[in-house]
Amino acid sequence: MIAPTDIPSRTNPQETFVLNLGPQHPAAHGVLRIKMTMDGEYVTRAEPIPGYIHRMHEKMGENRTWTQFLPNTGRIDYLSALHYNHAFVGAVERAARIEVPPRAEYIRVITSELNRISSHLVWWSAYLLDLGGFTPLLYAFADREKILDLLEAITGSRLTYCYFRFGGLCNDIDDAFIQGTRAFVAQMRPRLKMYRDLVTDNIILRKRLEGIGPISAELCRKYGATGPVLRGAGIAYDVRKVEPYSVYSQLDFHIPVFPEGDSMARYRVRMAEMEQSLRIIEQALDKLPAGPVMGKVPRVLRLPAGDYCYAVEAARGRHMVRVVSDNKDIPYRVKLRTPSFSNLSLYEEASKGMMLPDALALLGSLDLVIPDIDR
Repeated sequence: MIAPTDIPSRTNPQETFVLNLGPQHPAAHGVLRIKMTMDGEYVTRAEPIPGYIHRMHEKMGENRTWTQFLPNTGRIDYLSALHYNHAFVGAVERAARIEVPPRAEYIRVITSELNRISSHLVWWSAYLLDLGGFTPLLYAFADREKILDLLEAITGSRLTYCYFRFGGLCNDIDDAFIQGTRAFVAQMRPRLKMYRDLVTDNIILRKRLEGIGPISAELCRKYGATGPVLRGAGIAYDVRKVEPYSVYSQLDFHIPVFPEGDSMARYRVRMAEMEQSLRIIEQALDKLPAGPVMGKVPRVLRLPAGDYCYAVEAARGRHMVRVVSDNKDIPYRVKLRTPSFSNLSLYEEASKGMMLPDALALLGSLDLVIPDIDR
């Protein structure tokens, strides 16, 4: 990579030009515009301009009951919907002191980790497609379909899930789901090895990503970047370990960390995370207790007046829901701290001085979901 100071000294404001990346460019997932000021093939400034699909989820949260807002959560980061379900119900349960049955907590973890794998598979396939490789998409979507079939059977949806409820789940899992999930875990492990042989260790991909788009831990702290972006910079921060929630503290898994800070490090974090998710799912199935999946919840839900927060580790990083209640059945304030917004914020600084193809490789390595930004 060429550092900003290495841009040819001939740079002249009169010779630069503006390149619009978006708002509907195939290299940007969703409707995002990046206004790039170029000096030849070098990026002198890349200014993200979000807001094209802003849907005002936070404001909608203040105009409907706690229960009515729940379906919105699956439409913020549609690839990580169950994690967003979890954050919102967790905040409400913490505020109302609702006890969740152990069986429901284990099922929440199982389904959330399945959702994490499916999200990473979409990122993996789309990222490689951005870089010019089509074949891996076919493999990834074949594996993802198995997850969607499992989750559809219990949630009724294949994407924008609304499965979690205040106090538990909308329905229990059955033996078919348990057997199907165990079969998927057994099938997916050799597939990840095949992905490694086919793509990860491929010299073409390594030359395309290694040393490209370095993001330091300090830059992550500056902009609040979390998730694989932060762990790819060598910081072992994961909400499941740092602020354990649900039953994650009762499960044995480790947090993949790669210190290089380049696009390849962020790639490797997500590939390793899928292996850890399989490990979590297997343990949760082994420990799955019997019992109900719904606790006692008031018919009319009014939270005690106060300010409440709940954070989860979503597929793209730390997602936190903050709700403010004034003891009514409608929230006074809903604030969403989404990872994609923070991860995008560092792009302008991180991409300065890069060549355009490398800047696109950096952009894809952030794994942005645009509704998560334009919330």
